[in-house]
Amino acid sequence: MVFSIAYRFLRDRAVAEELAQDVFLKLYRELPRLQSPEHVKFWLRKAISHRSMDYARGARRRNEVALEEVHEPVANGSSSDPLMEAALRKLVASLPDESRIVVVLRYQEELEPTEIAHVLGISLGTVKSRLHRSLGLLRQKAQRLIGEPI
Repeated sequence: MVFSIAYRFLRDRAVAEELAQDVFLKLYRELPRLQSPEHVKFWLRKAISHRSMDYARGARRRNEVALEEVHEPVANGSSSDPLMEAALRKLVASLPDESRIVVVLRYQEELEPTEIAHVLGISLGTVKSRLHRSLGLLRQKAQRLIGEPI
């Protein structure tokens, strides 16, 4: 879950792994204060969400990839339409950080809006409005991409 949130938000496997490790180190230090498994799960979601947003804000960096890190193309049998999935990932990645983390938590991690509000420390209304605006923006971008009303 921790790696998944970071990876879906940042779209960089190495950075997601590093941030996940950081969060688990922090968890180790915080564990005596956490009261239940649900509290740990909540704390992990909150920590990785904030850590990922912080990283994205501070790391407006060049997108260079070492040749060793480039993976060979492979066929993915589970994907019904890999081109559509890639286009959707690109569209979601184009959202502002605050909107993108809400979309990732809602549709990747399948959290309810109340849970997202609690994890991010924002109001439920803010979560709902960001989701609504994000979906509208994604719809507009998809329409421009394919040239047809959706």
